[in-house]
Amino acid sequence: MDLRLENITLIYPDGDTTLTAVDEVDLTVPAGTTTALLGPSGAGKSSLLAVAAGLTPPRGGQVRIGAEIVFTPTTTVAQATRVRLERIGMVFQSPQLLGSLTALEQLELDAHLRGRRPASVRRRALELLDAVGVADHRHKRPAHLSGGQRQRVAIARALIGEPEVLLVDEPTSALDHERGTRVVELITGLARETRAATLLVSHDASTLATVDATVRMIDARIDDGTHRAGSARSGVAGERPGPHRGTTEPVNASPDATVRSQPLVATCTWS
Repeated sequence: MDLRLENITLIYPDGDTTLTAVDEVDLTVPAGTTTALLGPSGAGKSSLLAVAAGLTPPRGGQVRIGAEIVFTPTTTVAQATRVRLERIGMVFQSPQLLGSLTALEQLELDAHLRGRRPASVRRRALELLDAVGVADHRHKRPAHLSGGQRQRVAIARALIGEPEVLLVDEPTSALDHERGTRVVELITGLARETRAATLLVSHDASTLATVDATVRMIDARIDDGTHRAGSARSGVAGERPGPHRGTTEPVNASPDATVRSQPLVATCTWS
């Protein structure tokens, strides 16, 4: 199913005033595709991802998966948690693996927390570890895996619940260019295979050759710049962008200077 962010606004208190982190953003990520979200530090990329994940409530707007509204300003903590468990997979900048568990056990634990039946979990976990290229390391703990291998395990773990939406925050930040490019290729390939609508925050445009669309944020808004892939709107190819809506760029365009955003943190601020 598609992921749709509709008129999302996010405002934080900032001393005696307020800070607008996301300002009336519309963005659509079609099922089975990967949209990369680029922009300078403080542009609002990770804040938008946190809203898409149900980790932070928007001040205004709503998030849909398919036709169903899943997050609004009034969504409760319990409701948001249930949506994440059942419908969303997440990959953080740091793999966030448990040091005492093997690669296989990381996936099995996640599946257990999502209420999956043990009989079918191990087979699916082994399939995913094989798909990301670390099946031979399934009995190793994180300390015995390379950085790239740990990130691959984290990607497999995010997919064990067969999510409709995959949200990825800076997956290549700790990797060199070659390994980072391979990780992005892996994510985009798995998104197509599993039909997950995938939104990926990145600081490095040079690793994004295989994504389906790129969107840039500047000053809390989608940048309606001149680098458009034909005509597009809200990250969906074939339509022309309107104000503050997702603008796709050709993935083979010359990358801008590398920029870095703050990592998405897995804390919930719903009231």
